[in-house]
Parts: sequence; structure tokens; C-alpha cells
Amino acid sequence: MRLFIPLLLATTALATSVHADALRDTAAEIFKALPSTIPAIKDNPVTPAKIELGKALFFDPRLSASGVFSCYSCHNLTAGGDDNMETSVGHGWQKGPRNAPTALNAVLNEAQFWDGRADDLKAQAKGPVQAGVEMANTPEQVVITLGSMPAYVDWFAAAFPDETDPISFDNMARAIEAFEATLITPAPFDAWLNGDDAALSADAKAGLQLFMDKGCSSCHSGINVGGHGYYPFGLVEKPGAEVLPPGDKGRFKVTETASDEYVFRAAPLRNIGVTAPYFHSGKVWELPVAVEIMAESQLGEALKPEETTQIVAFLHSLTGTLPPVTLPVLPPETDATPRPTSIIK
Repeated sequence: MRLFIPLLLATTALATSVHADALRDTAAEIFKALPSTIPAIKDNPVTPAKIELGKALFFDPRLSASGVFSCYSCHNLTAGGDDNMETSVGHGWQKGPRNAPTALNAVLNEAQFWDGRADDLKAQAKGPVQAGVEMANTPEQVVITLGSMPAYVDWFAAAFPDETDPISFDNMARAIEAFEATLITPAPFDAWLNGDDAALSADAKAGLQLFMDKGCSSCHSGINVGGHGYYPFGLVEKPGAEVLPPGDKGRFKVTETASDEYVFRAAPLRNIGVTAPYFHSGKVWELPVAVEIMAESQLGEALKPEETTQIVAFLHSLTGTLPPVTLPVLPPETDATPRPTSIIK
């Protein structure tokens, strides 16, 4: 008996280890751990000067016509990289049509916005600045504003040293993209993928297994656990109008193709536990409810309560640690800086 008990314990430990390795091997084929360095960006080399300029621009409300709204307004880096509202509030306190996605790890998405209308963060950064319900500004006015402040003149010259006229709307977007590329949040799931068995709880591991077995990972895969591919919302059963407003037809607005009605880019799920409310409509505030809606509408599955609990435990393992971000001291205005306006055109 004395020999039997240690042998039994050793056998059990070996079986647990083999199961953990098998689960990790399967997960490694579907997902990928976050990089330990800042990701490279196509056509936009990242430099320290560009990052610092982009950080200032990200926080500067003077990119908006009213002088009130900045990128940070809708992408609060202290609260999940979004604004924790159903839909964002912008110029003249107008409400936007969709929920703001997180800026965290957004550089890893295949495309930006719920409908994928921006290929990258450079293109995305230009959209809200010009949107009438968001920052309501123009490229020309932005260039005048930035050029009116000597510190910005110097910072653009340092960030784009090979250009004769470095202050441009395009370079504004490139700098913001460079800063956002630093917003990478390594999570317990990454530690587990890299070999730390203790990084995930038993419930999180069971939830990961369910997430793969039930087909959630068919859409939510890759390094950002989503953020690529376009899928109908309501593949099996359309959710009600309170979750899927009939007036927002998703990617159809971009392609004008009938098959793209109510099609959206698969949401990236990193930090999903701290970015409520959910879906493009922002109508669901509880993560377990969002999981059950997705199971029913996309997979035709009615989850058991314990299955929902386990999948949610896995999703919480995707909540990562934000790198330290020091608030920038922004340049002061000059007499040449355009005055703010709250007029809605």
C-alpha cells in the first residue's frame, strides 16, 4: 500500500501534465501569444520620437473642432481602452452609431472598425477626427492647429526627419498609429501558452477547451483572439432588435453587397472582461449574457450554466497588463491657434 499511493499520485500527475500539454498544443495551433516587442507596422517604422509625438496627439483634444474630444475620450487607457458607453458621445454631445472598440492590441487586428472599413490604424486615426458626430474637424484645420504651436513643429520634425514639410494629416495618423502599437497587454493566457501551467485556473482551462470544442474559435482565433474575418451576426438565429438594431447593416455600408447585410468583423476578445458593454450596439452589459447570446445566435448552442461560467473564466484570462503610459504635457496654444467651436454643421 505504501508503494501504491506514491505510484498512484505520480500516475495522476503525469496524466494531468499530458492533458495540459495536449490542450496547450491544440491552443497553440489556433491562437498565438502576444509579442514581447512592439509589432512592426507596414509602411510606418516605429521610432521613439514618433511614439512620443503620437502619444501627445492621442491625448490632445485640440484635434477636435470643439477642443473637447481626443482619441482618449473614446479610448480611455485607464478603463480597458474604450469608453464604457453604449455608443460614444462626440461633437455637440451627439451620440455615435456604434460602440467604441478597445484601442488595446488594436494594431494586431486585420482591419479596424466593426465593419473593417479602415485597413489599419493609420486609416482609423483619420476617421473620428473628421466624423461630424465625433471630433468634427478637417485635415486642413488640424494641420493649421498643429503648425501653430512651436513644440509640435519641433516634434514632427524629429519624428519625420526626412520630410520637408513634416506636419501633415497623414503624419498625424502615422504618429498615432506608432503610439497605439505600444498598447500591447500580455495576459495570463499568454503566460500559459508560453508554458506556465499555473497561469490559468482549472475553470479557465475547461473554458478554453469548451471555447475550442463548441466552435467559438472558428471566428475568434489568432493572436488577438478575433479581430479578423467577417461573419453574419445571427448565423444560426438572429438576436432581437435590442441587440441587433435593424438600421445598422454592418459591412453592407462598406461593400453595398447584399450578402454583407448584418455582417461584422469578429471582435477581438483580449481584455473583453473590462470592455463592457458588448457588441456593436453596446446593448449588453454582462459578459455571461454576451457569451450565451453568441452561443445561441452563432452556434445554435444553449450553454449549461457551468459551461458559461467556465468560458467566462477563460475570457477573463485574456485581461492583460497595460504598459505604463505617462501623461504628456501638451504644447500651449498661440495667437495663431484656431479657436474652438461647438457649432454643429
